[in-house]
Amino acid sequence: MAHIEQKLADIGLSLPALPPPAGQYVTAVSVGNIIYTSGHLPFSEGRLIAEGSRGRVGDESLEAAALAARIALLNALASIRSVAGSLDALERIVKLTLYVASEPSFNDQHLVADGASSLLNELFGEKGVHVRSAVGVAELPLGASLELELIVQYDPFYKLV
Repeated sequence: MAHIEQKLADIGLSLPALPPPAGQYVTAVSVGNIIYTSGHLPFSEGRLIAEGSRGRVGDESLEAAALAARIALLNALASIRSVAGSLDALERIVKLTLYVASEPSFNDQHLVADGASSLLNELFGEKGVHVRSAVGVAELPLGASLELELIVQYDPFYKLV
């Protein structure tokens, strides 16, 4: 079975450097064998990516926002790796929550979340099948278009095996 980071490389992606918290919190924490992430924005190299990552999402920006959701997911996975030691230690993706700063008439938040969900399914297969919430909101920190949170189950002894 291919390692998760090799699967990422095979599709032309990689995990970014661990994103620094934007306040007084940590980006991920484990409780038992569950890792919870803070909300992750579509950051690349310390700033919001250009397309799809700022302002409110509407029908015309749906595709760019779905790509931004993938970037936010990669940041969340980097935070998870910092706690788990390896993405290969993940036993299951439990829940993805995506908050989408939405135009008043926009109601396709679930399609924005599909950008992240499809990548989880591609990388983790059956382990990537998860429950999900996609919520429209008026505003998000730093003017971001979306914010993503993950809950995962992992093997805390994976490094010892």
